Amino acid sequence: MSKKNPNMLGNSTATRVQAGLKKRYAKERRFRFYGVLAITLSLLFLSFLFINISSKGYTAFQQTFIQIEVYLDENSIDPEGSRDSNTLSSANYGGLVKSSLRSLFPDVKKRKDKKKLYKLISSGATFQLRDMVMNDPTLIGTTTRMWVPADDDYDMLMKGHIDRTLPEDERRLKDQEVAWFDHLIENDQVKKSFNITFFTAGDSREPELAGIWGALVGSLLTLFITLIICFPLGVATAVYLEEFAPQNRWTDLIEVNINNLAAVPSIIFGLLGLAIFINVFHLPRSAPILGGLVLALMTLPTIIIASRTALKSVPPSIRQASLAIGASKMQTIMYHVLPLAMPGMLTGTIIGMAQALGETAPLLMIGMVAFIVDIPAGVTDPATVLPVQIFLWADSPERAFVEKTSAAIMVLLAFLITMNSLAIFLRKRFEKRW
Repeated sequence: MSKKNPNMLGNSTATRVQAGLKKRYAKERRFRFYGVLAITLSLLFLSFLFINISSKGYTAFQQTFIQIEVYLDENSIDPEGSRDSNTLSSANYGGLVKSSLRSLFPDVKKRKDKKKLYKLISSGATFQLRDMVMNDPTLIGTTTRMWVPADDDYDMLMKGHIDRTLPEDERRLKDQEVAWFDHLIENDQVKKSFNITFFTAGDSREPELAGIWGALVGSLLTLFITLIICFPLGVATAVYLEEFAPQNRWTDLIEVNINNLAAVPSIIFGLLGLAIFINVFHLPRSAPILGGLVLALMTLPTIIIASRTALKSVPPSIRQASLAIGASKMQTIMYHVLPLAMPGMLTGTIIGMAQALGETAPLLMIGMVAFIVDIPAGVTDPATVLPVQIFLWADSPERAFVEKTSAAIMVLLAFLITMNSLAIFLRKRFEKRW
């Protein structure tokens, strides 16, 4: 019977170990490579998204203005000289603006050409002139210069979104209209400046007059309703389930359902809101209170899960020490456990609110997709929200709404980044490690 050499056995084992180590190291290198590749691809896609949106939307923060001279004829505005506010507000300011445009281009005689000429400036010029006269009636009888917003097509031409080199029949602006605009540019009567209207006005059918303020106020009111419902309910539910609820099949059933609700598609909550809040309780459509209730249903499971995780992270020794010195269970939770878990709860709440801010589907189901111009003054006024406003503008055919859509997305992303940064700050600032 032959005996194997111990040295040969040792060499064979070492060889197998070395081969196994090489395979393991190779797997680790591949795993790291896949991880780095995934992060790189994610950053590339994210960068592409930001660059694409920013390149399309940054021009919306500027607006083209045209300077006109308007003679504020007293016979047209206030023939009786009473300076009554009703008389001043109902004067024919549109006629004065048209007269000013005709004086700029006296060669335009045909009716068809005049109609094209009047489209050189926005219809908002009429309201701007009316507000100016009502604020300062002493201007009546004088000639005043004013900068008024250009029509959206001329704004697009100024920003280079309309190609001048295209044949005339393929352009929205014909050669004659381009020549009028170029004449104004040569006379320094055209300028681009910061678009304040975008941040101070509500929605409008005219792209140059459309703004996000109405949607922004609607979003804030809706989130306020969501917060005051979600936070106390979510924290109270988490405290009961984690600290007081007995461990039985009913508790397990509730926990499973809460976890499942966090994964339900958001449009289901919209259908639930439509069935209960509108059809049963008859709450007003397109109102922040209705949107807030629907988003509260959607956000509540997220806050409960985050709050329970924060409560679990508090060491048992805190509870035991409090009970050992004679505190009741309620006192232990209120004065020791809850304050220590609050940073985690706030972080989960802010993340849930940021998710609610970006939701559109459930709000579409309850009618918050309506065209609303006025700024909401309360939670029961008709309103829209920022994601829905983006949806509406994206569906508009005018070229100018493309840049408005991208600019509104930039504002929405800024809000989301701010809220998530706040969550990270709170976690870093108040988090305690044991």
